[in-house]
Amino acid sequence: MDLNSTVLVNSLFSNRKMTFNSVDFVIFVTITYLLYRVPLGGQNLILLAASYIFYAWWDVRFVFLIVLSTAVDFYCGSMIETGRLTRSRRRVAAWCLILAAFFCITVQWNAVRLNTETFALSVQWNQLLPAAPSGWVVLIATIALVASANLLYPRFSAIKEKQRRDLFLWISICTNLGLLGFFKYFNFFIDSAVAGIRSLGIEAELLNLNIVLPVAISFYTFKTISYTVDIYRGKIEPAQKFAEFALFLAYFPSLLAGPIDRSYHLLPQLSKPRRLSFEQSAQGIFLILFGLFKKVAISDGVAGSVNAIYGTSGAVSWIDVVLATFLYAIQIYGDFSGYTDMARGISKLFGIELMLNFNLPYFSKDPSEFWRRWHISLSTWLRDYLYIPLGGNRKGELRTYLNLMTTMVLGGLWHGAAWNFVLWGFYQGGLLCVYRVFSPKDKKQSASPNGLGNWQGIVATLFFFVLTCYGWLLFRATSLAQIVTLTKILFVDIGNFALTMPKPPLPALLGIPILMGYEFLAYKSQNQDFYLRYPTPARAAIYATMLVIVFMGLSNAPAQYIYSQF
Repeated sequence: MDLNSTVLVNSLFSNRKMTFNSVDFVIFVTITYLLYRVPLGGQNLILLAASYIFYAWWDVRFVFLIVLSTAVDFYCGSMIETGRLTRSRRRVAAWCLILAAFFCITVQWNAVRLNTETFALSVQWNQLLPAAPSGWVVLIATIALVASANLLYPRFSAIKEKQRRDLFLWISICTNLGLLGFFKYFNFFIDSAVAGIRSLGIEAELLNLNIVLPVAISFYTFKTISYTVDIYRGKIEPAQKFAEFALFLAYFPSLLAGPIDRSYHLLPQLSKPRRLSFEQSAQGIFLILFGLFKKVAISDGVAGSVNAIYGTSGAVSWIDVVLATFLYAIQIYGDFSGYTDMARGISKLFGIELMLNFNLPYFSKDPSEFWRRWHISLSTWLRDYLYIPLGGNRKGELRTYLNLMTTMVLGGLWHGAAWNFVLWGFYQGGLLCVYRVFSPKDKKQSASPNGLGNWQGIVATLFFFVLTCYGWLLFRATSLAQIVTLTKILFVDIGNFALTMPKPPLPALLGIPILMGYEFLAYKSQNQDFYLRYPTPARAAIYATMLVIVFMGLSNAPAQYIYSQF
């Protein structure tokens, strides 16, 4: 059986990916918003349908995997809490899973072509269903899974409470981590094992299954694991409606790159009708504009300069590496925080509040503060579901350092199946440990709350930013050999100012100081919404400036969202 064609095959919509800064997405959100505002009810169903269409636009096969996780965890959540699931809820989950298997896997969508310019649909009917028995394996396995779950339901309900809760928690965790491990890490570990065996002089054949990585699987896997764990811990009750839980996992604004919102924050918002206010809509539009400003004008603008250094095998100078690494720190922040801003802004238009995922991270004085400000939804997830269960800082200093290293290495591996991410995780864990060793034992903050309020705070912030930038070198490098080469240049080629890196375009050169100024004012005021205090003409000038630079930045070559690859 060809795993690449039977598990994940070609997208229904060719190779056009619906990114937030694409025309396709603007049209998609506009249609969704208009349908959402029609007073016919069914807000969640509209958003759920939109979310599945959005995901299918990348690859229709991906939808089956997220429906599989949804059905498993909807079932497990109720069994953990009460040991009971009504027949109607079991039926809904079962049919959703079977239909997803049929339409997403069994149906051969490469026999269907949709011209996204003219919307003309062509179907090769004789190739729509698989002729070989292997093409029906996933559907048959899904039906067998559903039938087994229903047949065993009375036995599951009769298990003693403690054993039942443990059983279904582990079913949830193993199913989701199994899917994530197979699709994201199988080839990585096989390749690494074969390379290790060959280094010993032993011949080993490389097994490569050509597995396609489903977009967003890392994000929604962590999301659904936190759901069942929180039910197990008694923090939340299981979702009562399958559609609400399905929307919680697949909600399209946060699907590709987070934030990894917790069930106790997002599910209650989905369980009640949402009224839209002018203030919320205005904030949403600003966040969308600000996110586009970060992504289109700044991140995409500097991408070419960064790629010219990190993507070359030729000679580069010390100043090339320094500037390219600094610009990559700007690029990844503009890319990721820009996506989050747009996700939060779009959500506000639907009356939904997503959690803050970035809180001015480059003003951090130490790694602990950085991880309280950078990718907050991931860092708090790792803290709550990995670091603390490992023992946190409750079992002595040595165990604390081991827990920090373990958490950050696994956090690095979460980002991607490559050794540079593992090394980046070791580096981040090492920074946390070193700073912990030399930090004051007194729990009270020795510095002022505002890190830039004195010269010590300024020096500490600048020094840690340099350390952060070197971490981004590890993150961006394409191989361990490149890490060694660039690190050697940084320490041996000091003072070589022969610049070969191309200059970023004008929108980026204008946008970077504006972003830095904006974030400095936000940091000084301790409020990212400080601009709301400005009079209307001043706010209008801010919006107009960003809008002009965004339009200027449209000439930049669009770059893929960095975190959508994870």
